[in-house]
Amino acid sequence: MLSESEKNRLIDVLKQAKREVTELRSKLNKLNADKENWFKKKSSIVKEIKNKISNLKGSKEKRNNMTTEVHDMKQKRDEMNKLITVGLKELSDLKKNYQNSLEKKGITENPAQLKKKIESMEFKMETEPMKFDKEQQMMKQLKKLKEQYKEMKNLSIDWEKAKEKRDEINNLKKEANKLHKDIQREARESQEQHEILIENSKSIDELRKDEKSAEESFSTKKEEYKQLNSELKQKLEELQAIKDQLKQHNVETEELEENKRTKTLKEKETEVKNKLKQKVKKLTTEDILVLQGLDNKTKNH
Repeated sequence: MLSESEKNRLIDVLKQAKREVTELRSKLNKLNADKENWFKKKSSIVKEIKNKISNLKGSKEKRNNMTTEVHDMKQKRDEMNKLITVGLKELSDLKKNYQNSLEKKGITENPAQLKKKIESMEFKMETEPMKFDKEQQMMKQLKKLKEQYKEMKNLSIDWEKAKEKRDEINNLKKEANKLHKDIQREARESQEQHEILIENSKSIDELRKDEKSAEESFSTKKEEYKQLNSELKQKLEELQAIKDQLKQHNVETEELEENKRTKTLKEKETEVKNKLKQKVKKLTTEDILVLQGLDNKTKNH
């Protein structure tokens, strides 16, 4: 049998244990909320990293394709420049050969000038009377001009070749210039993509740091939660041991008295409801008070 002082001591210990349990539960709830927030933050960062990596792969593929295109275009441009260099050499040779042929044959006038001169002499010989010697001299001169004109017509083939070669070179230059502009544009865009890749890579590195920090905070809160939960479990066991000890010695606590009152009230409520259903028993004043209590409960709900 416990003494009165021992009973009071146990009740005080019980009250203190209840306060501690309440405090521990409050801390545990806060820790759980913090832990879940860090977990959500970490999950959000992981999702963002995955999205950025996916975008990074797309940007890298685009950058690589553009780099390949630039490389191919540069090769094509280099091939064109080689053709232009060879073509310019061929054009220079054609011009030299043409000029050398003119000099060897003593031709100083172009075909149009020669043709006009020949037509003028022929017209003069046909329309103007002249002495035999002068006519013979003009005939020799006309013959020489016609020979030069004929030679020049043969040489014009080389001139046409030179003209075709010049046109070919000009077309190649136009195409090479356009290709060069395309290369500059593609190279600029490729460089921009490369810089974006670098920035995104740095961004992912920073996010990984944030992820690591969130993971560490989550792990810390998880460990604190685990330790506090263990402490709460131990405190609940101590609380239950005190309750069992008090119950063993028939010591009524506020909690036990409240439980008994609640149990008794429920039993009375059941009894009054049965009376109402049977409509045979007369309700007592206590029954009416129980009904009033039920009515108040219903209105409150």
